[in-house]
Amino acid sequence: MTTYKSDFLNVLQSRGLIHQVSDAEALDAACCKGPVTAYVGYDATATSLHIGNLISVTMLYWFQQTGHRPITLMGGGTSMVGDPSFRDDQRQLLTVEKIAENIEGIKKIFGKMLSYGDGATDALMVNNADWLLKLNYVEFLRDVGRHFSVNRMLSFDSVKLRLDRDQSLSFLEFNYMIMQGYDFVELNRRYGTLLQMGGSDQWGNIINGVDLSHRMGGPQLYALTTPLLTKSSGEKMGKSASGAVWLNGDLFSPYDFWQYFRNTEDADVGRFLKVFTRLPLDEIAKLAALGGSEINEAKKILATEATAVVHGRDAANAAAETARKTFEEGALADSLPTVNIPQAELEAGVGVLAAFVNAGFVASNGEARRQIKGGGLRVNDVAVTDEKMMLTSALLTEGVIKLSLGKKRHILLKPA
Repeated sequence: MTTYKSDFLNVLQSRGLIHQVSDAEALDAACCKGPVTAYVGYDATATSLHIGNLISVTMLYWFQQTGHRPITLMGGGTSMVGDPSFRDDQRQLLTVEKIAENIEGIKKIFGKMLSYGDGATDALMVNNADWLLKLNYVEFLRDVGRHFSVNRMLSFDSVKLRLDRDQSLSFLEFNYMIMQGYDFVELNRRYGTLLQMGGSDQWGNIINGVDLSHRMGGPQLYALTTPLLTKSSGEKMGKSASGAVWLNGDLFSPYDFWQYFRNTEDADVGRFLKVFTRLPLDEIAKLAALGGSEINEAKKILATEATAVVHGRDAANAAAETARKTFEEGALADSLPTVNIPQAELEAGVGVLAAFVNAGFVASNGEARRQIKGGGLRVNDVAVTDEKMMLTSALLTEGVIKLSLGKKRHILLKPA
């Protein structure tokens, strides 16, 4: 294991957040000298970031905590093209209005994790639309495009895999790596940015910016990526039974977020505590060493601490208390996820299969039937045995009907 002199790289390494670093020795020395400026870019492809993005935001958090200045770069310009990296097809083109809407949603998470302001280590939020949308195309080709080798661009895995599968790569998408490389150069000009960070799938795009600065006579820039985070089972993180694990509470509730981490595999507890919480490493070591049923207590701490990072301590504690009441006391807790159903519809009766599909527990009636046969679906804590069962107002308990998938997933149907 490499021994670093700077607090920043030491913290990242100790928490398993370093995959690749360009010129690690020089970057380490720069971080030791004084405040360095680094950025991570976020394209506005949705109204929220997802759990995969949480790792890069965490890198920015530790960067600021160790005395440096982070930049969160909003991709108002690059989002109009879309990153083709490791995709089988072209991203849907977004309008300027939709991109602006998505950016407003994405901004919500950063203020909870970074401190913004005008100080030397206060975070900045920047939008690359400020310069990309003002470029003169011919001048950009002459000044920037001439420094990119098509042969080299074709050698990147993100492009090569697409072409090897005989899937077309549009000229629009091919320009994305040029735009991202130029972002790095422009951020260095404007803010003295020396480091770009991101996931391991962004290595080629980031290195393009490092090389472009060199070719354009600029200063030495640096790249740092975090490993792709997978579960011990080999499954990629980021999906739950109901879909993507979003960071905005209106898309994925704090309670669901808490449950996602509560269901962590035993072998992943220690690693996820390092990545997703702010707990001291010695405390994490003690929790990771727990075995048997005691590991469940460590999972609860992981769930609460990770939820506190994203949704705040109050929401995390509320989610933990909801889970305790639900699992330990069997009570209906007010903060369980709720799905509204028209009163008239409930009076007429709702089929149990359709209810579980609409709640997002299963994808189809067929899947609901299979769950019933396995005893996996419950209404008001009673196993469903009849697939033709109808949910009516007669089943309301404390004004709601509780739907459960297994022992850990619950939703309340509430007449509206």
